[in-house]
Amino acid sequence: MSNSGSALPDVHPAFTAIRQETIDSLNIRVEQYEHRKTGAVHYHLASKNDENVFLVALRTVPQDSTGVAHILEHTALCGSAHYPVRDPFFMMLRRSLNTFMNAFTSSDWTAYPFASQNRKDFDNLLQVYLDAVFFSRLDPLDFAQEGHRVEFAEADNPDSDLVFKGVVFNEMKGAMSSISSVLWGKLCEHLFPTSTYHYNSGGDPKHIPDLSYEQLQAFYRSHYHPSNAIFMTFGNIPASEHQRVFEDKALHHFDKLSQRIQVKPEQRLTAPLRVQDSYVYDENDATANKTHLVIGWMLGESSDLKQMLEAQLLSSVLLDNSASPLQHALETTNLGRSPSPLCGLEDSMRELVFCCGIEGSEAEHADALEKLVLDVIGQVAADGVSRERLEAVLHQLELHQREITGDGYPYGLQLILQALGCATHYSDPIAVLNLEPVIADLHKQIQDPDYIRQLARQLLLDNPHRVTLVMTPDKQLSTRQREEEEARLASIKAAMGAAEREATVQLAADLVARQAQVDDDSVLPKVELSDVPATLPELTFTELKLLGLPFTTYRQGTNGIVYQQAIAALPPMDDEQLQILPLYTNILTEVGLGEDSYMTVQQRQAATVGAISAFVAMRGNADDEQAVNAHFSLSSKALLRNARAQSQLMHDTLHRVRFTETSRIRELVNQQRARRDQSITGNGHSLAMTAACAGMSPLAQLHHHQSGLAGIRGLRLLDDSLADEKGLQTFAGRLGQLHERLLSTPVQFLVIAEDHNVAEVADVASSVWSQAESGAQSPGFVMPPIRERRAELWLTNTQVNFCARAYPTVPEQHPDAAALTVLGGFLRNGFLHRAIREQGGAYGGGASQDSGVAAFRFYSYRDPRLEGTLRDFDMAVSWILDNRHEYRALEEAILGVIGSMDKPSSPAGEAKQHFHNRLFGRSHASRELFRHRVLDVSLDDLRRVAETYLKPELASTAVITSSGQLAATAALREELGLTVQEL
Repeated sequence: MSNSGSALPDVHPAFTAIRQETIDSLNIRVEQYEHRKTGAVHYHLASKNDENVFLVALRTVPQDSTGVAHILEHTALCGSAHYPVRDPFFMMLRRSLNTFMNAFTSSDWTAYPFASQNRKDFDNLLQVYLDAVFFSRLDPLDFAQEGHRVEFAEADNPDSDLVFKGVVFNEMKGAMSSISSVLWGKLCEHLFPTSTYHYNSGGDPKHIPDLSYEQLQAFYRSHYHPSNAIFMTFGNIPASEHQRVFEDKALHHFDKLSQRIQVKPEQRLTAPLRVQDSYVYDENDATANKTHLVIGWMLGESSDLKQMLEAQLLSSVLLDNSASPLQHALETTNLGRSPSPLCGLEDSMRELVFCCGIEGSEAEHADALEKLVLDVIGQVAADGVSRERLEAVLHQLELHQREITGDGYPYGLQLILQALGCATHYSDPIAVLNLEPVIADLHKQIQDPDYIRQLARQLLLDNPHRVTLVMTPDKQLSTRQREEEEARLASIKAAMGAAEREATVQLAADLVARQAQVDDDSVLPKVELSDVPATLPELTFTELKLLGLPFTTYRQGTNGIVYQQAIAALPPMDDEQLQILPLYTNILTEVGLGEDSYMTVQQRQAATVGAISAFVAMRGNADDEQAVNAHFSLSSKALLRNARAQSQLMHDTLHRVRFTETSRIRELVNQQRARRDQSITGNGHSLAMTAACAGMSPLAQLHHHQSGLAGIRGLRLLDDSLADEKGLQTFAGRLGQLHERLLSTPVQFLVIAEDHNVAEVADVASSVWSQAESGAQSPGFVMPPIRERRAELWLTNTQVNFCARAYPTVPEQHPDAAALTVLGGFLRNGFLHRAIREQGGAYGGGASQDSGVAAFRFYSYRDPRLEGTLRDFDMAVSWILDNRHEYRALEEAILGVIGSMDKPSSPAGEAKQHFHNRLFGRSHASRELFRHRVLDVSLDDLRRVAETYLKPELASTAVITSSGQLAATAALREELGLTVQEL
């Protein structure tokens, strides 16, 4: 084993140690091992972190769009040799204190990761995951449930119409409602004419029904084998202890496979392609200026670190911010509304792909866009870019390398996923983690003015492997697709004999019986409430005055990065100001400061900070949801050496901003509109819940009008009103007035840094901010109370539905809030998962208490049904009230709540969360009280709160569907009094 700077670790006898390397910038030691018998590889990221992470990945290289790898990922988790229960994955989700648990299907790998801070829990999950991956039962009924099946519309009536059903089938219908997914799939189809990336690895709903159970089994046998597996672990459990479990529970059963599964290199195009196609557009407005134009290049190998970072450097030079030449051209061109959502470098496949383009265009502009893009790249190839801009790009790379993340995925899992691509392609994943030597080499390379010029020529200008995609809107496409599906189903039915019809009825009955069966869950390992830590750790902080300014500081292990925030209580605002508040916070850091244009400011930001952003946080009071507390924050992060420049940039952003660059403001509103429009199908369940809750409290109503469906509609109207200069000038004036109002309130400051740096950073920040006049104390932010029912049906561009129902409840300090929070998990685990996902075919569904707005919400995600799902929400309430329930189910629901409460964040994230909790009156003591109340919830409490709050006469309903479903929902709309709302 080659060694880099420390003693060799212990290794299990079944494994060979290959090498290890310490990466100081990440505070980890990466160890590489190989299983002697099967050749399985194990990469261990040794760390002092007690949030241990496991992932096993299989190279999966499908040769069609049936979704075989994706359906297998789902089906493999439905029971295994040692855990022969119907749903061990979801059962373990609720028997665990995991901080992360999931499974992913990528374009060329399938991965099964989890994380936990509890050693007993980690060991439990490891055994279940290993058994699921390597000894899955692959029950045909699970394939029918998770993948696809045909069923009669009335399951026991063979004279009724046939329909397609299946969780993945409906999930991918939802995914293909997203224009970004459609664009990417179509671009890959032509960029990769011969390799696996030509196909939709998630599955195309047109082709998913072509997959047979036998094909699924064959794919499992050839791909789910240790010789094709990559094991990756992170944390403070030694590699040898993981290896002992790998060997005992799985690997010793296998011999080495001779087959080597890999993605073949794509054949290079000899000339650029132009492809025209269409996408579903079901909205009621005109199709003018709705075309997407995208240009994509296939570049070099993603597993070649030099090629990858050179492509990243060039991509950043061209697209990093609004001052970057290509990004500037795409934002300011009259050829389209805004840059394409596909702009950037994609490095997750064997070959790198660089994309750029515009949306809100016309097909006739394709030639002009190609000329614009190639001219900009040609200018970079001819003239290069300044050394300062290149240094700023490398500064961003360095900061990204240093930052300890973990506010979304666990930090260890993010590192593992960063390395997984290289391991998938039999390359070196350790090198891609240790970027500092490569960044240092790039610093040397950019000293040569010709370096970036050569990259622009070589990677893009002289590269014929280029595809220009023209995607036009088609209002008839969804109808044609629906008719094609109906015709296919009619053909299948016509070809059925009596025996096949009977078999279809029997399959539906067998599936219902299987879904209703109660498995012996004692075969699964579990943690118990006795394994839950008694208390949460409390962060320490310091409050002090520096040069008369109030500072709060946290000493956290941030790996040399400084986090600063300036916070002000929100003053009173009228409805118009509240409506534009999200746009104000988005625009504030994107426009000019003083004499500097926004382009100059963008360059200053790139050279100074890793990010700078403004946001407004609002919460209902802990004891009264009708009272709202709100604060404005300006937030940034930077390397320690830039702390003074960071503070000065923040100061100037607040005190020298100008809203006079009206064309820039117009572009930013355009871009925001495009982003919000694209978010609907991926975030439909949240938008439906927000709409259903809009009458519960003033904050719930504001969420709906700012960031919900009503907010999207309002943003569209505002964007349209800015088409003329007068409207634009008026809006810019409103932004300026809102800014002045915010400046009138006092500011306090938050600093998070390493123990030995925090005092110095706070001193520097105070010296900068002391230049500014402090605002006077103003009256507090208030909103009028509201408590009313809502019933709405929203129409948008989607192939699936999203359903929500909400009930008014209580804020978090109310004694019933804990029981309502536990009730959400209890209903999901015991009733909704089976009814909404397994039987109903939706990709997801559940229930939760939102104490911030005092509402209890039911929801479904990517759902083929409407009426049946709303009926299941009602039946869930009857189920909790009318049946006897076991303590074990209660314990599982409590574990779920505690697990989410105790989930760790990044060092900086934990400090920010702690500060803002205190700012909004949520002290550590109040959170501990709520935690204890959760642990004390009883089954009687669940019944009592369900009976008290989940009353039919109090319910509000919101659903999102397509205009094509309007006629079919007439009876439902009349029954529930749903008003039709259009975006």
